[in-house]
Amino acid sequence: MKRWSAMAKTFTRIGKDIVIAVKAGGPDPDTNARLRAVIQNAKAANMPKDNVQRAIKKASEKDTADYKEVIFEGYAPHGIAILVEAATDNNNRSVANIRACFNKCNGNMGTSGSVSFMFDHNCHFKIKDNGEIDLEELELEFIDYGAEEIFREEADEENEAAIMIYGSFENFGSLQGALEERKFEIVESGFERIPQQTKELNEAQQADVEKLLERLENDEDVQNVYHNMA
Repeated sequence: MKRWSAMAKTFTRIGKDIVIAVKAGGPDPDTNARLRAVIQNAKAANMPKDNVQRAIKKASEKDTADYKEVIFEGYAPHGIAILVEAATDNNNRSVANIRACFNKCNGNMGTSGSVSFMFDHNCHFKIKDNGEIDLEELELEFIDYGAEEIFREEADEENEAAIMIYGSFENFGSLQGALEERKFEIVESGFERIPQQTKELNEAQQADVEKLLERLENDEDVQNVYHNMA
């Protein structure tokens, strides 16, 4: 049940990403780079193709609500910084719900910019590894497009061999364009916020923080939750 719940949450998040991408750049993935990236992520998450097509069609309708991307910041118990990315069609509802999460778990919701400076905003790409790619050559080629770190992920029971490419948030478009131009198969891509420093807590303190993280992640408007707990 927990796995199905996580899958449902993932599909809901991708559905919102599709709406945002279509509203911003249209329903044709050939001309909408952001939509292409979301479709790749949907495939990586095993989201049925019919679900993706329905979401694109629905997002194209004029009466479909648009989602606004918003950031919430604050502190969990024991001084752990929390950064929440949400996509909402009702900002007042989202603010009230996120504030309630912090309050009920002895945290404090902060103002814009209160913790975001503690996180680096990065982009990443996972590309299929055919075993013939030279990492040094790849790094030399893609450093001009903003690649900062490239490494190989070995295959395991769940995942095929792949190569991960990391760069700054601002270089997502140039990296995506360069990878597509060179016909690399992009398995998945996205953004993440990496804490510049992490904080160690004991087990009881970690449990306090995890209560807040779980409550936030279960909110219908929340897309991603980041923290600096080690």
